Amino acid sequence: MTLINQLVSGDDFTGFYLLRELEVKQTNGATPKDYFDIVLCDASGQLSAKYWDVSSADKETFFPMGLVKIQGNAHTYREKLQIKISRMRKVTEEDGVALTDFIRSAPVRPVDLVHTIKQVTASIADQEIRTIVTYCVDKVEDRLMHYPAAKTHHHAYFAGLAYHIVRMLEIGAFICKQRPFLNADLIKAGIVLHDIAKPEEMVAQLGIVSEYSLSGKLMGHISLASNWITEAAIRCDIDLESEKVLGLQHLVLSHHNLGEWGSPVQPQTAEAVALHHIDAMDAKLQMVEDALDTTPDTEQWTPFIRGLENKPIYRMKL
Repeated sequence: MTLINQLVSGDDFTGFYLLRELEVKQTNGATPKDYFDIVLCDASGQLSAKYWDVSSADKETFFPMGLVKIQGNAHTYREKLQIKISRMRKVTEEDGVALTDFIRSAPVRPVDLVHTIKQVTASIADQEIRTIVTYCVDKVEDRLMHYPAAKTHHHAYFAGLAYHIVRMLEIGAFICKQRPFLNADLIKAGIVLHDIAKPEEMVAQLGIVSEYSLSGKLMGHISLASNWITEAAIRCDIDLESEKVLGLQHLVLSHHNLGEWGSPVQPQTAEAVALHHIDAMDAKLQMVEDALDTTPDTEQWTPFIRGLENKPIYRMKL
């Protein structure tokens, strides 16, 4: 079977894949015809695909998160690799494939990632800050074992959120040693809390986000996490007006930096400035790493990366 990251323009191929996304659309011709706009994926990556002239039976047969066997052709369209599917059927038991075979996962075991997050949380010296962070982690601990950090942007795979947090904690530990004026407790807390409400914001199965929840659409993970900090302070009898509570809320509320990126306020404490850049560094470097990993070795340029101002990355020949 040909892996997605091994496909190059001009390839005719047959293989098993996951319908990560599937939407019925219509062509723009004088007589519009229905077609499937698809995102195909396997453990190596994903690609946009089209299945033309779908029938009523097809619409009752194929759905997102279904496994299929396809025959198709890879070609370049508007400078991006795309798949034209000529034949497609649902997977049967005789095919001997399982859904988990097609799921991309963090390179570290989820149980180890969550253990690290809980260890770092327990190492926070300030009791009230530690209590608030523990309360918030406990709300989502089971979902941290498998939730992605985003739908498509970065760490968008099984246990991606926990992996993102742990990689940020590693960067944060270095930054605190290099810049001892930073409060290490606040840096640790901000990293753990900044995306902690993502499992409440998104609906995900096996690391793949299918949609955003009602609270995710109406409030978003930033507001939800800030509310959780307030909830934790009330439940644990911590002064809501204390600088610790306000500082934690500010870390969460400002970590996207700009209003157009989702933050109601910009970073105005040293730790908030650090958190924003730690988050951006890990997210953007992960976008680059993912793009390089999922681009065939024969290709010098990755596809355009939305989170990097829609620029591709060149693979240096060194």
